[in-house]
Formats: sequence, C-alpha cells, structure tokens
Amino acid sequence: MIIETPRTHLRSWRDADREAFAAMNADPQVMHDLGGPIGRTESDAKLDRYAAAFALHGVCRWVIESRNGELLGYAGIMPRNGDHPLGAHFDIGWRLVRAAWGQGYATEAAKAALDDAFGRVRLTEVVSYTAPDNLRSQRVMQRLGLQRDPSRDFTVDYENVGKWRGLVWVARPA
Repeated sequence: MIIETPRTHLRSWRDADREAFAAMNADPQVMHDLGGPIGRTESDAKLDRYAAAFALHGVCRWVIESRNGELLGYAGIMPRNGDHPLGAHFDIGWRLVRAAWGQGYATEAAKAALDDAFGRVRLTEVVSYTAPDNLRSQRVMQRLGLQRDPSRDFTVDYENVGKWRGLVWVARPA
C-alpha cells in the first residue's frame, strides 16, 4: 500500500530500508529526544515492529520516501498496549533524517497518515506525545490541528533515558 502526498509517498517497509533506517537511528541529533542513538540490532527490531503493525492493525509507521526514492524518515500510527501510562491507544509519531528537517515533511506525512487512519481504518482517536523541550514536534502537532490535553500528560521511567515526561495531544476525525 502507498499513500501519496504532494511531495512524497508513504509506503510499507522493505528489507532494503534497513541500512538507511539504521543510519538515521545512529544519528545523535535525530535520536536526541529518545536517549541517543541505537545500534543496528535495535534498529532492525524497530523496523520489524513497524512492518508487523500494518499486518496486525492496518496502521504503522510508514516510510516517508521522496519522489526520487530517498528515505526521508517515517511517520504514522502505532498501536500501544495496556501497559503504557495512557493504557491501550494508538499514537502518531514521526522521525526524519536531519537533511529533511524544517521542510514540512513531518507535517505533510503525518497528515496523510492521520487521514488514512481515520478514513480507511476508522480509528476514532489518535494521540501524540512529546517531551516539553521538543518544540519542533509540538509545532507539528499544532499544524496538524491536534488538541493539547494536559489531563493525560504522564511521566515514565525509561531504562536508557530515565524519567521522561510526555505532553499529550489528541486528534479525532473531522
């Protein structure tokens, strides 16, 4: 399945994406808000989870690919199970290679992923969360029209990050 956007397309993961995905996950600036870079084994496991989510739930973190075939990053929706501080839910997230920052790709791709999830999959709510200092992601959430819901903010203790505070935003179909 491919989701077209004006400048890109979102598509499912391929084994050929592993190298570029691992390079993005090894970039300290790209991975700053998640505790730093991850190695190839963890990167491959993440790609496998993203690919499996589509088969199980009809949504996933899609590859964002330029019209000339370059991997720009990912954007899309993932299911979360009940052991998350918010309980079972679907969340939208994105991550781009540094060369793609500041060009509107995250907003463009995330909007397409939300439209697909609300239209084709018929989800009724998708949440997004980010750290208080991640202003770039907060601006994307605002541009997407997500509504801030401070009553759902949470703190979690991640092994590689320590205490992490999530500010929660909510999207619902129009």
